[in-house]
Formats: sequence, structure tokens, C-alpha cells
Amino acid sequence: MRDEAAPRRARAVGINHIALEVGDIDAALEFYGAFLDFEIARRSETAAFVYFGDQFINFARGRRQAPDDRRHFGIAVDDKELARERLTELGVTFLDGRFMDFLDPWGNRVEITTYTKIQYTKADHVLRGMGLGHLRKTEEALAELRAKGMAP
Repeated sequence: MRDEAAPRRARAVGINHIALEVGDIDAALEFYGAFLDFEIARRSETAAFVYFGDQFINFARGRRQAPDDRRHFGIAVDDKELARERLTELGVTFLDGRFMDFLDPWGNRVEITTYTKIQYTKADHVLRGMGLGHLRKTEEALAELRAKGMAP
């Protein structure tokens, strides 16, 4: 609920990208590319930009902090079990908890979730452009969106 007396503020529309610090750009592209399909838009020795349709991750060389504990980001995928299989083949250890979280080789905490089961929604034309036009939200995800007035 908005406070009518409060000053007007910009409305957040979504997350355009995240920047992850990694130790090595080539190694990051190899690691993430082993379980995710993405387009490399730009790449140098110190940075790479990988796109998932209309959003991207910026890998930046130079991680110096300790591994993440609670701070994390989530990647929505079309096939969570396929991602789990590939990550298991890579020797990734999943963290305890109800979500499919793990630490990448540089200590960035990543959560993998299934696109169809969450509220987050890409525009139909973006999904089609990504070759994912067949994906449909579960009734539970639609109910959550309906409760917010965001789905018919």
C-alpha cells in the first residue's frame, strides 16, 4: 500500500542484470556454460556479458571476499532437473536447505529455480525469441500472480 503523503518515487520494473565477481573470465564462462545455455555478447580478459534473452550476467574478474552465506541470486531455468544433473557431473555440492543452492567456484551463491513454478514472468515475445514459447506457468504460480492482479 502506498502512502499518499510520501514523495513520488521511481517504480522498480525488474532486474536487468547482475554483476558477479569471478577469479577468471574463461573459467566462469566454462563453468556456467556447462549447465546453462546462453549467448556471450561481449568478452575481454576482465569481463564478459552473457545474455538470457533480455537479461544478462556481467562476469567481472576480481573476487576477493569470502564465499556468500545468505546473499545469493536466482536463475530461472526451463528444466531444473537437467541443471541438477549437469551440476552434479561438474562435482558441485548443493547446500543444505529447501532450495537448489550451491556456491560457484568463486563463492557466489546461486539458486536454481523452475521458471514455470514462480511468479517471475518474461514477455511472450521474449520467450518465443529464446525458443521457449512452449513454457506455461503452473496453476500455483498463476494463482500468486492473480492475487496481485497480475494475471487473468
